[in-house]
Amino acid sequence: MRTSIVTIVLMLCFNALIHAQTNQDRAKELKEQAQSSLSQKDYIKARYLFKKAYEAFAARENYPQAVECGIQTSILYVRENFYKEAFELCREMDQVIWAGEQKQNKAFYDLRYPVTKERLRMYMGLKNAAQAKGQLDKLEETANLAKNDSINEDLLYTKANYYYTFGLNTQGDACFRKLINQYKEKKDYKKVDDCYKNLIAIARKANNAPLMGRTYESYIVWTDSVKALTAQDELNILKRKYDESQQVIQEKDDTLSAKQYIIIGLCTLVVILIVALVLLAIVWLRFVAANRKLKKGIQIANEHNELKTKFIQNISSQMEPTLNTLAASAGELSGKAPQQALQMQEQVGALKKFSDDIQELSSLENSLTEPYEMTEVNANTFCEEIMEKAKQYMKPGVTATVNAPKLQVKTNREELERILLHLLKNAAYYTEEGRITLDFKKRGAHTHQFIITDTGTGISEEQREKLFKPFTEVKDLTMGDGLGLPICSLIATKMNGNLSLDSSYTKGSRFILELHG
Repeated sequence: MRTSIVTIVLMLCFNALIHAQTNQDRAKELKEQAQSSLSQKDYIKARYLFKKAYEAFAARENYPQAVECGIQTSILYVRENFYKEAFELCREMDQVIWAGEQKQNKAFYDLRYPVTKERLRMYMGLKNAAQAKGQLDKLEETANLAKNDSINEDLLYTKANYYYTFGLNTQGDACFRKLINQYKEKKDYKKVDDCYKNLIAIARKANNAPLMGRTYESYIVWTDSVKALTAQDELNILKRKYDESQQVIQEKDDTLSAKQYIIIGLCTLVVILIVALVLLAIVWLRFVAANRKLKKGIQIANEHNELKTKFIQNISSQMEPTLNTLAASAGELSGKAPQQALQMQEQVGALKKFSDDIQELSSLENSLTEPYEMTEVNANTFCEEIMEKAKQYMKPGVTATVNAPKLQVKTNREELERILLHLLKNAAYYTEEGRITLDFKKRGAHTHQFIITDTGTGISEEQREKLFKPFTEVKDLTMGDGLGLPICSLIATKMNGNLSLDSSYTKGSRFILELHG
């Protein structure tokens, strides 16, 4: 009887083991089928199979494979704009990881990192700067806890991509420089090369021509310089090998044959040194030529910008007498045909404003690297004053609200007032009733936000893409030249910040001015 019980227990254990192995094999099979469908560009089938593979791996507590398949599923969801399903899947993966951490009594930072990165990628795709910044902070915290070199390297790539996505080119360049310098110190020239190629790819994807141009020029200079570095390294290796060979020869007897070997070795070394010096000279000459070409290109670009600015100023100055004459004519006409005179005055005024805005836009583009003078202001008092000025433009059914703490911030008062007042005027124009709110939020030791929210008509998807780009549409200048927001965006950039539209807000419009420093 006892023997029979033992036999039954052993059979049950064996069957459980076979079942577990079968499930694991099934999960691997699903993953392979998903990868095959993906290579054939059958994205819907690939997504379904990756989801099944994720569920199978999660059931077997194979957490790394489960997360890998889950991330692939999320990517394919986003490809079809199924963001809701993708976010839900990320929440499921977080729960699976948490359950695994509880069972094994340790933190899976290396698994939490890709899930957080996927969320960040989705918020970047949605142009949700606020949520993306939150996920980036969480990603950086996870990377620090993981203490993994490959994750830290990936973090720098990810941060650079985030900064370029939201127009923070300076911060993006800093991330890549840090990564490139790390690889240079390790003499990992291939990874340096990959960094430049990845940066060019990011610039091409973002349609950022200036970034692509300067990165490509830097890449050419690096390609030439790395040849010199490689040649020097090879020369050092040859020197070391020669020294080792010489030591072996010296240890042998002091015979004629040994002396002959030394002479041959010395002759070989001299030849190698001569060749190496010639190669170094060629590389150095190419580097100097490339550097001169780069400086010449920069000089030409600066001259072109100066000529463009002078041209715009010249045209504007030539237009001014004509516009003044038209304004005078409109005044003379007011007695005979008041309606036509009023229309002419509006058109002349619109042309004058357009001329001024074009000049300012050109001036800002040429002076982005010149910082504004900064002073301290009280956030609450300042916001209250701005809202008070904006109330005269608001309709009777609109309520104005300010939410700002009594906190001292360092900024340029005049330019900040200009941006906020323009945004509040726009909000007042498009809001018939409801409320307009000005909020101030502290986002870090050196980061704060001014948020303008209204319950107006909102902004269409088509308009959002053109919002901060000048000259994207042709319209009646008396209705506005469309340069107000592009000018405000450039001012924000010059103030070490950025101006963005919160696309997640659907009850009207919400603009976020984020400043650093």
